[in-house]
Formats: sequence, structure tokens, C-alpha cells
Amino acid sequence: MNSVPVLVAPRRTPIGNAGHGFAELTTTDLAAPVLREVHSTLRDAGVAAEVDDVVLGNCLGPGGNPARIAALRAGLGVQVPGVTVDRQCGSGLDAVMQAALRVRSGADELILAGGVESASTAPWRFWPPVADAEPVRYTRAPFAPQGFPDPDMGVAADDLARVRGISRERQDAYAARSHSLAAATDFSAEIVPIGEVRRDERIRAGLTEARLARLRPSFGVEGTATAGNSCGISDGAAVLAVTSEALAAGLPALRIVGSAVAGSDPAYPGLGPVPAIRKLLRRTGVDVSELGIIEITEAFATVVLAVSDELGLDEARICPQGGAIAMGHPWGASGAILLVRLASQMLCAGGPALGLAACAIGGGQGIAMLVERVS
Repeated sequence: MNSVPVLVAPRRTPIGNAGHGFAELTTTDLAAPVLREVHSTLRDAGVAAEVDDVVLGNCLGPGGNPARIAALRAGLGVQVPGVTVDRQCGSGLDAVMQAALRVRSGADELILAGGVESASTAPWRFWPPVADAEPVRYTRAPFAPQGFPDPDMGVAADDLARVRGISRERQDAYAARSHSLAAATDFSAEIVPIGEVRRDERIRAGLTEARLARLRPSFGVEGTATAGNSCGISDGAAVLAVTSEALAAGLPALRIVGSAVAGSDPAYPGLGPVPAIRKLLRRTGVDVSELGIIEITEAFATVVLAVSDELGLDEARICPQGGAIAMGHPWGASGAILLVRLASQMLCAGGPALGLAACAIGGGQGIAMLVERVS
């Protein structure tokens, strides 16, 4: 029997700057407290169902199935399994999507899903030596095979700005908005403090367009992406309970209307959300004008602006409390963080009825999810 999947008990860690507040914390150290908090919130609300699975996105962790390890550390019990998902920057959103499909099918009743990333403690990786050569360290796996474009993400952002005519000034204006909005927002209700870290480390007030304009390009002298209009490398985790509408009756919840993934040109991964969002809106019959809030991972200002231009989005509705440019981008967790952010804004008094979360993904992919407030 099919069930309507909903999201409840959305929580996240503060987002830490790599090498700073969470410098010595592993994926387990970050994910387990959030899993524990979400589970405790459900129990306190009277949801007594057993957890069927833990599904977490992760990109650069140590392997060994971080979701299962974190579930054990969280004290969920040895009977609760775990599985780890890797769709790069879309991993956290994909984890929730997979959990929602399982709940919708009736196969499972309660799954804790989200994502985690510890850039600070990610192990170094090396290609094995060839002949007498030394092993070669690599900082990321290939996103595409030989014969396809496989640019680094910063270079790809500069290329996207160039081909779409997105100026440095426009990128800095968008970034200044993100920094200002985040600095003015209290995120404490959605945050599970970790040790002494209780707030997002990257957020800074006073980053005006004039100050951002003084920063040098980060990925080439002719580029336009800078440290101020791009995200920071980050650590963090986010988890939501994915369950049936019947089981969550009476709890503040977001109903999952639909989700979609799509492929796109690997040369311009920042455009990946476009076909995913189009597919999702076509499936659900929703028009972009009906979206009250849109959370897109702000990996680079160019990503958000190019997607907005292509789809005709209302920029005022995109990340209205700031995004990854201001807060940071813990890759495997960021998609789930978008859903936590949607929940915080949509479930408050007078919040919008419909929200959309979307991520661009290295190698040319996009993922999107549409949610609505449960009345």
C-alpha cells in the first residue's frame, strides 16, 4: 500500500569551516549527535515506530559505510541498519529522495535520512604507482571519463559565467545579498550544537559589494569567481525523519510532492539543476510562479544566477535567508541542509506553501525535490 512521505524533525549541525571548529571531528562525530537528536525528538512526540534504516549522503569520507557507523554511535541499536549514498554535492538530497521512495512504496515506515561531510578529516587518496613512479595524490575523483570535459568546479563556474554573460558585478551583488541575509538570521532552532560550536562559522556581517569587489579571482586571473562569491570548504551534517503522513499526524511536517534527477553537460555542471527542476515541475504540474521559496546550493553565485536566468525564477525567493556562499558547503550534507532550511522557513507562521530544493552536481547532474507544508 502506498504512503504519502513527509519530512519531520529537521536538524543540522552548525556548518564549520574546514580546519577550524570541527578540525578533528570525523563524519561519525558530526552525524551521530544529529541522528540522536532527531530520534529523540520523534520519541518525545510519541512516534514509537522502529527506525527501518539510516540513509546518509557522503562524498569524501573514509568509507566503511559512514551511515551505519554513525547509527551505531548514535545509540539507535544494532538492529538499525545504515547505507551511504554518493551523488557528490547532491548526496544529502538523494539520500532523502531514496528514503521517501521507500516510504511511498510502503516498504518502510520510518527512515532517518540526510548527509554528512568532514572535509577536515577526509583521508588523503593516492593513485597507485605505475612502473617506478611515486604514488600520486588526487584531491578528487574524476567526475567524467576520458573523452568528456571534467573541469574543476571553480574553473567550470568561471566558464559558465563567461558563456552566459554573468558579470563579476552581478555575482558580487548576489553574494552580498547572501552574506547580509545570513548574518541577519537566527538559525539556532534548527541547529544541534557540537561541542563549543553553536553557530555557523563562516557567516560574517558587513561583506558589502564594495568589499567583495576587492577580492581577487580564485581560479585564474581572467575569472570572476572569488572567495567572497563562492562557497567555503566545510564540515557539517543534517538529518530529517522521513516517514508516512499517517505516522507523523499532528507534527509539523513537509509533504514530499515529488523529486527528480537529470544529467547535463559535464562542461557546465552549474546548469545541472535546470533539467532536474524542469522534469520535476513537469511531473507534478507545478509552475515556477507557484514556488514560494527555492533553496539552491550556492556553490558559486554563477550557479544560482545561471539557473535562475534559464528557468525565469524570482531571485527574491531564492535562499531568502542566505545560502552556502555565506554559510559554507559541506558537500555530502548540503542537499539535506537545503531541506532543513526549507522546513525552518515553511513551517513558521505564514510560511510559504510550496518549496523547492535543488543541487548542481559535478560531472553534469542535477537533483531537485518539491515539498509542501502540511496544513
